[in-house]
Amino acid sequence: MHHFMAEQEGISMKPRVFLQLCDEEGRRFFGSGPYQLLQGIEELGSLRASAQRMGMAYTKALSLMRQAEEYLGCSLTSRYIGGKGGGGSTLTDAARELMMRYEAYTAACEQSCESLFALHFASFQPGCYYPDGSKRTAKR
Repeated sequence: MHHFMAEQEGISMKPRVFLQLCDEEGRRFFGSGPYQLLQGIEELGSLRASAQRMGMAYTKALSLMRQAEEYLGCSLTSRYIGGKGGGGSTLTDAARELMMRYEAYTAACEQSCESLFALHFASFQPGCYYPDGSKRTAKR
């Protein structure tokens, strides 16, 4: 993906977007944190290992997963206990679909954001202003 960056006289800017899915009251229930936890579960087979890799406390990771599951009304992981290597988790079909849709939505938002940033900031020239913020004129 091409990243548009506005550069002018040593100043560079680029857009950065953080996407969160929220309920009607604006409370977050899914975003990059839970998404990364699910990725880790897929790769490592364990919520604990996924949280550890992210530097997140297991209790925080468990709380994030439970919060998302409660809001969505479905399980995102299937847990199994014991066995040769101990317990672990796998992703449910719902988790895989949620991740797929979140990835696609994030990519589309980033693309739109970059286009809008280029539209609104390509001609912005901070060097045309004095340090007090007033516009430079030829007569000053």
